[in-house]
Amino acid sequence: MAVKVMEGVRVLEVAQFTFVPAAGAMLADWGADVIKIEHPLRGDTQRGFLNLGGVHLDPLRHTLIEHPNRGKRSVGLDVSTPEGQEVLYELAKQCDVFLTNYLPQVRQKNKFDIEHIRAVNPNIIYARGSALGNKGPEREVGGFDGSCFWARSGIAHTMTPEALDGPLSQAIPAFGDSIGGMFIAGGISAALYHREKTGEAIELDVSLLSTASWACGAIISQYLETGVVNRNTMPVSGGNPVNPFIGYYRTSDGGTINLCTLSPTGLIRSLFEHVGVPEAADDPRFADAQSLFKNAQAASAILVEAFAKQSFQYWREHLKTFKGQWAPVQSIADLLTDDQTLANDVIFEVDAADGGKPLKLVRGPVQFNGEAQVATRAPQASEHTELVLMEMGIDWDRIEELKAKGAIA
Repeated sequence: MAVKVMEGVRVLEVAQFTFVPAAGAMLADWGADVIKIEHPLRGDTQRGFLNLGGVHLDPLRHTLIEHPNRGKRSVGLDVSTPEGQEVLYELAKQCDVFLTNYLPQVRQKNKFDIEHIRAVNPNIIYARGSALGNKGPEREVGGFDGSCFWARSGIAHTMTPEALDGPLSQAIPAFGDSIGGMFIAGGISAALYHREKTGEAIELDVSLLSTASWACGAIISQYLETGVVNRNTMPVSGGNPVNPFIGYYRTSDGGTINLCTLSPTGLIRSLFEHVGVPEAADDPRFADAQSLFKNAQAASAILVEAFAKQSFQYWREHLKTFKGQWAPVQSIADLLTDDQTLANDVIFEVDAADGGKPLKLVRGPVQFNGEAQVATRAPQASEHTELVLMEMGIDWDRIEELKAKGAIA
């Protein structure tokens, strides 16, 4: 049984979409009790996203809800009402972490900004996720990963070859959200450790823009130092102009193999032998790394011709004994049959809300003691309202009264 490093930690999540809920999912994977607050009628707004780029989702098998909400319990609570706010405060009193991505003006209007939550629980860790940060003139502006992580950050611009008429779209739903959620989960873990050591409860912030900036940190630092950023290039079969052991090589059936051998020393003969041109290893132009770099164009041409003689699947298997760094350029479907994906338990199953076949989800990337984490399905909206409120000490008569007023569902 996988160790639950967050067992005993209780998280109160007032958030929707993926960015911040993904952090709650990670904490739930690690053993935390994550209580997700949803509107009594609408639930998480993302529950209504049932048609994504022409892909229709079943509301009872809603993968965009399952990915960032597995393992949680859902409480239907209208935080815009005084009664709902009182219940929220009673929950907050008994929680270790308050997690939110609502805009500052919404937090203030509905009285769950940090001063309101800290008034009832001074020891709670208050974690915010935002589009553009909690400071500056645009702190009250919302956004999604497609706008703030992908477009505004420079990623779309840098990833798009200049020859294209417009920027590449993000294409992968919740791409930046899922990355940023892990940063929030890590920050919360550090804050819990700090509180354990010092007694101090702190607040923390992660934005989609800062997530993207960190992901781009190497090239941003390069630009600050040199003033140079090289944009992506149009895809061709061939190697890097300096190092032909770095590049993308087309196979006979239109697949692509990525070579990423940054240091060819000791690997030149091995690669040429693997691609079926052992005589190239005896060519003085490629005798060592420096010679190879000086004659990169000639070496690249040899490799282009060699890779074009066999299929993608052939190279995917044949290169496994090459000691340099390389990878097949795989589709999502390819990834799911990858030996390493399978061996490292990347995919797991949860029971589906409709009682049908299990849903397959992606595990969080962290393993403890080599054990894959387990989780339950995401809750249906308001599924655990009565159970959680009774656990928190709210009696049934009051629950009935709150229901009658529409404060809970």
